[in-house]
Amino acid sequence: MLPAGEISEAPVTPCSENDDQKKNLKEKSDINIAALVENEQVCEGTDNGDLPSCVSAFIEKEVGNDLKSLKKLDKLIEQMTESKMQLEEQVLTVSSEIPKRIHSALKNAEESKQFLNQFLEQETHLFSSINSHLLTAQPWMEDLGAMINQIEEIERHLAYLKWISQIEELSDNIQQYLMTNNVPEAASTLVSMAELDIKLQESSCTHLLGFMRATVKFWHKILKDKLTSDFEEILAQLHWPFITPPQSQTVGISRPASAPEIYSNLETLFCQLLKLQTSDELFTEPKQLPEKYSLPASPSVILPIQIMLSPLQKRFRYHFRGSRQTNVISKPEWYLAQVLLWIGNHTQFLDEKIQPILDKVGSSVNARLEFSRGLMMLVLEKLAADIPCLLYDDSLFCHLVDEVLLFERELHSAHGYPSTFANCMHILSEETCFQRWLTVERKFALQKMDSMLSSEAAWISQYKDITDVDEMKVPDCAETFMTLLLVITDRYKNLPTASRKLQFLELQKDLVDDFRIRLTQVMKEETRASLGFRYCAILNAVNYISTVLADWADNVFFLQLQQAALEVFAENNTLSKLQLGQLASMESSVFDDMINLLERLKHDMLTRQVDHVFREVKDAAKLYKKERWLSLPSQSEQAVMSLSSSACPLLLTLRDRLLQLEQQLCFSLFKVFWQMLVEKLDIYIYQEIILANHFNEGGAAQLHFDMTRNLFPLFSHYCKRPENYFKHVKEACILLNLNVGSALLLRDVLQSTSGQPPATAALNEVGIYKLAQQDVEILLNLRTNWPNTGK
Repeated sequence: MLPAGEISEAPVTPCSENDDQKKNLKEKSDINIAALVENEQVCEGTDNGDLPSCVSAFIEKEVGNDLKSLKKLDKLIEQMTESKMQLEEQVLTVSSEIPKRIHSALKNAEESKQFLNQFLEQETHLFSSINSHLLTAQPWMEDLGAMINQIEEIERHLAYLKWISQIEELSDNIQQYLMTNNVPEAASTLVSMAELDIKLQESSCTHLLGFMRATVKFWHKILKDKLTSDFEEILAQLHWPFITPPQSQTVGISRPASAPEIYSNLETLFCQLLKLQTSDELFTEPKQLPEKYSLPASPSVILPIQIMLSPLQKRFRYHFRGSRQTNVISKPEWYLAQVLLWIGNHTQFLDEKIQPILDKVGSSVNARLEFSRGLMMLVLEKLAADIPCLLYDDSLFCHLVDEVLLFERELHSAHGYPSTFANCMHILSEETCFQRWLTVERKFALQKMDSMLSSEAAWISQYKDITDVDEMKVPDCAETFMTLLLVITDRYKNLPTASRKLQFLELQKDLVDDFRIRLTQVMKEETRASLGFRYCAILNAVNYISTVLADWADNVFFLQLQQAALEVFAENNTLSKLQLGQLASMESSVFDDMINLLERLKHDMLTRQVDHVFREVKDAAKLYKKERWLSLPSQSEQAVMSLSSSACPLLLTLRDRLLQLEQQLCFSLFKVFWQMLVEKLDIYIYQEIILANHFNEGGAAQLHFDMTRNLFPLFSHYCKRPENYFKHVKEACILLNLNVGSALLLRDVLQSTSGQPPATAALNEVGIYKLAQQDVEILLNLRTNWPNTGK
């Protein structure tokens, strides 16, 4: 710290100085602070940071070696003095303020302590006062609690009596309305009473609930019986139900003038019965089949439609239950057709007369679908009763399934019955029935496969005489098999759950694999005649099945099954993450395994055919290989170039086999066949004929003529530029037929060029793109018409 004398002598800026002085002082202070900061930076830059070093560094910086800078010393001394004064002033200010703050903090702490003590005293006093008050008020609280309990009990009794009074009031109102024959108001009042009954269901007052339910049931029965009787009378006047088709229906109305009145009464009674729906649901539980059938939850059929269905239900039970002659277990089509007939007969009336009534009262019910839903319950009950009786009779069970599927198709397509409603497929999806269905489906499919493969026309195309239709040249057995798979798909596509559909999909995949194995067995019997008609028919069949399965993989139905399978596989961890990813990204399909096996079989069969034809071609080319290419006359010595006689067997064999397989294989297969054959033929001619011989000018010209004018044109019917498939042969002919000057120049370029690009450019210039530089040098060395250079 500075001495006290220095602190007292520190100048203090007077309070009366003007703004200019303050501004100047501030600027000087900024300059001084900047100088101090700079000095600190200089000091920090020294190694030890001690005061002499700091001073030396500061003088070195400000003065340096320039003696003329000494005139700055006065100014520096003045600045340093001013900075010293300001620092002393700041120290004085801080030393005077800190004790004041400490004193203020201590004072505040003392005051807080006093307040806390006062609060503690008040808290103790209040605590004792509260305890004293509670002791005094305890008897009052006990008496008051007893009174409150009595009041609450009285309120409960009062509320109980109010509920009873309200029920009795509603009951009296219904009675009065019925006495005055005001049925609509009575029905509306019953709706209010039923709503109260629903509200009271959470109450623990069992006697009150019983009284409410008994009252609602009493009046509901009276109103329902009365309205049902009147409604049935109106329906009888309309000759309901309609047994005959709509075209021959005649409404039994004696006087045409009374028709509007009848329909008006029909609407009135229908609306009144509709009001009883709420109370009817309290007493009437809808018929439910056992849980094993997994029917979707659905509300009961509305009351007026139930009454309209009643005579049809009686007819159904009369004819198709018990010992009636119409109840024949082997004839499910009888009752299925009858239900469809009833739905069709009543559709027009329901749409034109009943639906407007429902729309008028704001109901979302569809009259036709509600009517169909009621009849469907009869069918489901009948199926559930009949299926166990014929489960192990294959022919009867298969017939039942066929008829049910036809019924379902008609019901959905012609009558618009939603698949989300309870239907026959839920009955067929029951575990025991479904497994039997799968077994029977597999059995009959295998029998069908046996018959189709043993048929005399199994390998003959149905459309062999129709060129436009017979592009795939599909044998009858393959087309019949794919039709069988398509029919199976149509049979199970409306099953209610994805798990059942996936089981059928596995059946289809098993059938495809079984058919592939059968085709393989037949193919092995025909291996020795790999170019024969049956072998080609098998190949066409394999290609057709693979193509159709690939098309099915993009079908929306199978894409949905793929998504369902993905979820099942993910839950069971039956596939790797890579396979799951491929399924999820649609890179693979549910038929990929089958398609891969079929494609492998197709490739093997094509390879066998190519090898067979190639062996024949090699045998036919033996004379052509021995041609004396060194001694053939030049082109100038011949009047007209002609095909080498030794090449005729080769070309004739090739031509005959191409024509034969073009007729027997479908276009896509034949295209793969000739391209595979050309690839082998190109390598064979290049290696076994060209590289194995030397050529004079005439030999090279003859080879070029044989290839470009005879061999290549054989394939011009299948592509525009067949020479592009014989790259080795084509480029070899180019090199062998180059004029001597160009050949010499090319050989010199190849021998003198160490880098690749110049050689490649030179080769490309003469039309060589496929052959490597070493191959070109070998081919040039096969020429014998080089000029004698004396080497």
